[in-house]
Order: sequence, then C-alpha cells, then structure tokens
Amino acid sequence: MTVRHSPKARPAKPTAAAWRHANVGRLLNNAVRRFESRVLELMAASGHGATRIAHVSLTRNLDVDGTRLTELARRASMSKQAMGELVDQCAELGLVAREVDPQDGRARIVRFTPAGMKWLQAFGDAVDVAEAEMRKELGKAAMEAIVEGLSAYGARFDTLGPSDSQVT
Repeated sequence: MTVRHSPKARPAKPTAAAWRHANVGRLLNNAVRRFESRVLELMAASGHGATRIAHVSLTRNLDVDGTRLTELARRASMSKQAMGELVDQCAELGLVAREVDPQDGRARIVRFTPAGMKWLQAFGDAVDVAEAEMRKELGKAAMEAIVEGLSAYGARFDTLGPSDSQVT
C-alpha cells in the first residue's frame, strides 16, 4: 500500500528544545566559533601558535594608540581582574605592555609592543584569508548581505575608535 503525503502537509512540530539549535544567536555563535578557529589555525601556521581565543578578547578591543585596562574590560564585558590576567598573558608573549597614562600618572595604558604590532598585522592577514574562504564558500551576494546586515545590526556596539575601524 502506498501512502500519499499531501503537498500542503505541515512539517512535524519541532520539539520544545529545537529552538536552541536553530535560533539566530546560536547560528551566529557557531559561525563565530568556526571563523575564530580558522583564524587561530592560520595564526599558528604563521608562527603565532601561542595565540589563544581569549587573547583576542584583549587584542580586538585594544586601540592601536593604547587603551586603559578599565576600558578594555568594559569593551570585552569582562571584570577588570579577568582582563588584567589577559593583559599579563599577552605581556608575557611580548604582544602588549603597560605604560603610564600621560594624561593621568596614576593610570596605566595598555599598548601594543612592536612585536604586538607585527602580531596584529599577522592577525589581520589571517582574518583576510578566513574571510576570503568564507566568501568563496557562501558566495559574493551572501557575504555582502551578511556584512551589510551585521554592520547595521551591531553598529551601536562597535567598541573601537574610528582610527581602528579597519582592524578586527
């Protein structure tokens, strides 16, 4: 006996937990994790194997001209203590240094070191490669729509100053 399905039949109702796997937040998170994993893989291949995704929470929020620790913590939605630990780790890697804030001698500014600036260039190169791979996989139109949509949606949450808008 052949069972016929009506072309207008509704799909089975998703389980109560199905939304957890298909909501836009989860999809964005999965995409970010994949993208960041690829960037770290490329960084390791270029001689920066000590880079961890946690370090990117610091470096993606650090202005090229330097940023106070409290501002870094705010931008990354982290405690000052947690950000301080990341600064210490990145300082041990030679990527950043703490310097006296010329506007307030009691405060410290975190800045990229010369080695950190080279690292930042390698990171930018890795991001460019990962983006090109993503563009090839998804197609030009999809990537343009993604970039345009995410730029509009996240514009008020951009944490970098105008001079740093070119670097991720």
